[in-house]
Amino acid sequence: MQQASQSDARKKDTREKIQLGGLIAKAGLRYEKRALLLGLLIDGAGRIKADSHERARLLSIGEKVFFDDPD
Repeated sequence: MQQASQSDARKKDTREKIQLGGLIAKAGLRYEKRALLLGLLIDGAGRIKADSHERARLLSIGEKVFFDDPD
C-alpha cells in the first residue's frame, strides 16, 4: 500500500513538473538558458510578494494568454 502511495506521489510530481515546463514553452522561453529562467522566476517571485499591483498585472497577462489560447 505504501509503495502505491509513493508511486502516485511521484506521478503527481512528474505531471506538475511537465505542466510547469509547458508554461515556459507557452511564454516563448523554451530556448533560454536555465539560469536566465531561474533568475526571471526569482525576480518575479520577489516582485509579486512586494507589490500586489504587480501581482495583479502579471496575473492579468497570464489569464489573457490562457483565455486566448487554451492549449
